[in-house]
Amino acid sequence: MVGTRPEAIKMAPVVGEARLRGCAVEVCATAQHRDLLDQVLRLFAIEPEHDLDLMRPDQSLSDLTARALTAMDEVLARVAPDWVLVQGDTTTAMAASLAAFYRRVPVAHVEAGLRTHDLAQPFPEELNRIVADRVGRAHFVPTAAARDNLLREGFPAQTLHLTGNTVVDALQQTRAHLAERESARFPVIDGERRIVVTAHRRESFGDGMRAIARALGRIADRHEDVRLVYPVHPNPNVRHVMEEALGGHPRIELVAPLAYPEFVELMAGAHLILSDSGGVQEEAPALGVPAIVLRETTERPEAVEAGAVRLVAVEEEAIVSAAERILLDPREHARMAQAVNPYGDGRAASRIVSILRGERWEPFVASPARAAS
Repeated sequence: MVGTRPEAIKMAPVVGEARLRGCAVEVCATAQHRDLLDQVLRLFAIEPEHDLDLMRPDQSLSDLTARALTAMDEVLARVAPDWVLVQGDTTTAMAASLAAFYRRVPVAHVEAGLRTHDLAQPFPEELNRIVADRVGRAHFVPTAAARDNLLREGFPAQTLHLTGNTVVDALQQTRAHLAERESARFPVIDGERRIVVTAHRRESFGDGMRAIARALGRIADRHEDVRLVYPVHPNPNVRHVMEEALGGHPRIELVAPLAYPEFVELMAGAHLILSDSGGVQEEAPALGVPAIVLRETTERPEAVEAGAVRLVAVEEEAIVSAAERILLDPREHARMAQAVNPYGDGRAASRIVSILRGERWEPFVASPARAAS
């Protein structure tokens, strides 16, 4: 089950590995992110067997959840699968998990166990992943900390499997595709330090987005060798703020959302990343790029503890100060770039398929940064 671009990125390696090893796999796409989802499915040569096409303009969470639950129940009634695999913390994952639970179909949760312990941050993702975990029969945890979260909540240890995160698998496969290209859309330019920005969290709408915009403008003004590239989310709460505050700045490039290969290329050539994305928190350490996480709290504390990313409140002064520390101190930049990558080694999908097939497997062990190179 996939519905958003991040879900598709992280599930694609599992689908590919399962089919390579002879498993019967049927992909169900809810497609609440139609265009972005389709880009990723084409990249990984996945054609969904079931396309629910649930995207509607300005749909509410309640409306999406209700339609996803009903549509997924109809698919389960027809297919009667042995397992339903869901990924992460989206409304898709929650609704599919609940539909499978009602049908008494076992649920396997990819990227289980992440927690902020605050239902408002991120919203509604924290509740979504709790539901997916609670009804799950198999929990594919990306890190030891995620496993420990579930142990503290009373989950049976035999259902918790330390696989690493499939995002690193997808990152490695995508970089292999990029290496075959003759030209790059975002080439690294001598003498220029690229800062990549993504910010779109619902909890930052309003004052938070305006604070981020002001901070970005100040960072660009202070450093003539810096160029900020910001793929702007189409949500008006993001796009209108950024275009009004930063449009026309000579060192800030506001671009439309990128296809995943181009975004990986953009990040790989970055000097620094500023983001509120969950996936980017995992991708940056795998690429060996320092990152500032624009959130009050994070469900991915491992990279913060390893020193690969820094968690910064969504406040103008805090963002500028954190960026300046990395931009002005080469030793700080090097320390973050060379930190341990806690999220994966590119073999998470193989472990997941082995577990589902009842085969032997070895748990993930964290490795040095740039594991995705």
